[in-house]
Amino acid sequence: MSDTKPVIEIRDLHKSYGSLEVLKGVDISAPAGHVVSMIGSSGSGKSTLLRCCNLLEDSQQGEVIFEGEPVRWKGQGLHRRPADPKQVTRIRTNLAMVFQQFNLWAHMTILQNVMEAPVTVLGRDRAEVEAKAREYLDKVGIGDKADAWPAQLSGGQQQRAAIARALCMEPRALLFDEPTSALDPELEQEVVRVIKDLAEEGRTMIIVTHDMRMAHDVADHVVFLHQGLIEEQGPPAELFGNPKSERLRQFLSHSAPHPQPA
Repeated sequence: MSDTKPVIEIRDLHKSYGSLEVLKGVDISAPAGHVVSMIGSSGSGKSTLLRCCNLLEDSQQGEVIFEGEPVRWKGQGLHRRPADPKQVTRIRTNLAMVFQQFNLWAHMTILQNVMEAPVTVLGRDRAEVEAKAREYLDKVGIGDKADAWPAQLSGGQQQRAAIARALCMEPRALLFDEPTSALDPELEQEVVRVIKDLAEEGRTMIIVTHDMRMAHDVADHVVFLHQGLIEEQGPPAELFGNPKSERLRQFLSHSAPHPQPA
């Protein structure tokens, strides 16, 4: 993909839930400042892989490497767990995740939601965090909603608040699980522009999406997962314009609208 040092690197990752093997040996790399999109049918392992990246799920085999530092493990197979809780906390602090569900605290204003983790987890100065929080709320287009409660916002606005909250941690990389799933087409494009801006700022992102146009327009590299394995991957123009595997061709034929070859 790139000669740039990976921020996130996954090698030969296996993940099972009991006897069900969801990931069967996946390799993925996200270089600094690059956007990687993961596409595939529901159940292909996309969201599970994202959660393994952020150590929200324990994998049974393989390596998870963040900025050249491998996660240390103890135990084997289904009993494998991270060996160093401080390492896990450090990685999660620098690897923010935006979920499909907004997960906003209902008893806090939008501004308080965005400020909470940098102030309480990272111990940053409240006034500095507030300035940054307002800046990120402006960036995602809801600066005027800072004093509103989550229940007063539409689903799309809540999703953008969740993105602002992730950004306010100023992480080294961002993981998105269906970032536009709750947005209408117009608001979706606002989020796409935000993601493009973040890439230009040197952010690294891995995006799980069913939106083929966003995967095409935003990503530097697209990974197609099928039944827990990478079926095909490459630059968006190549993957969408000239898919090599029959399974990917079938998938794209049922994923409308999707980009057409130039």
